[in-house]
Amino acid sequence: MTDFTRTLSEFAAGPVKTTARARIVTSLSALDWLAVGRAGVNEQVSRILREMVLDEGGAGQATLFGGGTAPMRAAALVNGTVSHALDYDDTHFAHIGHPSVAVFPAALAVAEWQDQPVVELLESALVGMELSIRIGLWLGRGHYQVGFHQTATAGAFGAAVAAARLLGCDAAAMRRVLGLTATRAAGLKAQFGTMGKPYNAGQAASVGVEAALLVQRGFAPNPDALTGLFGFGATHHGADDTATALSGLGDEWLIESVSHKFHACCHGLHAALEAARDLDIAEPEVAEIKIRTHPRWMSVCNQTAPTTGLGAKFSYRTVIAMQALGYDTALPESYTDKVCADPRLQSLRDRITVEADETLSETEARLLLLRRDGVRREATHDLAAPISISEREDRVRDKAAKLIGADDADAIWSMLRTGGRAADLAKRLVD
Repeated sequence: MTDFTRTLSEFAAGPVKTTARARIVTSLSALDWLAVGRAGVNEQVSRILREMVLDEGGAGQATLFGGGTAPMRAAALVNGTVSHALDYDDTHFAHIGHPSVAVFPAALAVAEWQDQPVVELLESALVGMELSIRIGLWLGRGHYQVGFHQTATAGAFGAAVAAARLLGCDAAAMRRVLGLTATRAAGLKAQFGTMGKPYNAGQAASVGVEAALLVQRGFAPNPDALTGLFGFGATHHGADDTATALSGLGDEWLIESVSHKFHACCHGLHAALEAARDLDIAEPEVAEIKIRTHPRWMSVCNQTAPTTGLGAKFSYRTVIAMQALGYDTALPESYTDKVCADPRLQSLRDRITVEADETLSETEARLLLLRRDGVRREATHDLAAPISISEREDRVRDKAAKLIGADDADAIWSMLRTGGRAADLAKRLVD
């Protein structure tokens, strides 16, 4: 058994000393996950997965977004897919992955089935999300760049850890869970822009539940399949960066720096939108806007003149023009073909240019505004910059209220902060 796998397993199964910030960020991610899942339930990919699982039937162990129940593995598949359908869930830039959509569907399915308290659900999800980030760091950026989707690969290990922790697995069993997950974790960036991307998240959640349940029943895989000569890392372009992955484990919680989305579009656009928000840009005063961003985003979210709402979610020029014209970029319904055809938007978009700037980090953007009165203004925003917990709470709760209504958002937040049963929280998956 490698030291890396042993260390992860002991951490995942043992008592943890969490920080107050890590706990509240986890609760905010749970609220965010529930809200974006509820909002995404009518997307086509969500309907397809729900219909398939409901048609198959099976033991009604866990609740589905939109109503109905299914076996835990199937519920995790549906709920992971649905909650990633809008691509509006949280992101961690350390490894470029979406922690919540893989881990919470797995954790809630198991916790609901076992009628466990919300506090245990949240602690297990916290540990699972932290492990997904740590394994993502161990795999390294090259794993992502070569074409693997970290939400699906590293995320499957996080989902498995959360489920196994709720099932009471000790460190030895947890090693087997990681080993079994290694032979099932999968997901490719080739699916980006299709229904396959949210399905990747659902698959990770379902794999996590399956691995934990099988090990609990006595399944005996190679517990060292994460590492080793033919292990997951070696066969998936992993960097084997053990030092970075384990740095501060147990004392520092990387989940504290997760980035919640406050705009319903590609996360690569968010730093620019936040900079524009700081400048308080309004269309009538704009003569010209220049956007500078890290080069990697130029091929991801720099569609110059999209004609569809989906294309708008990957266009710097379009989203900045939308914001300046008063469209609420936090609402999924703002991104439509009709908005792209708005003559005012097209006119303003033509006054916006986008440039690559290697001096900026992947989480930064710089906006340069020339107003019609000749005044020049500039703003830079870095998504990695610390955000106060009070501001984060205000913005996540405001986002949830916009997506599912203030009353429901407040009720869910109260349940997450004051306790209750996971089965009661699961009822909130249904509108």
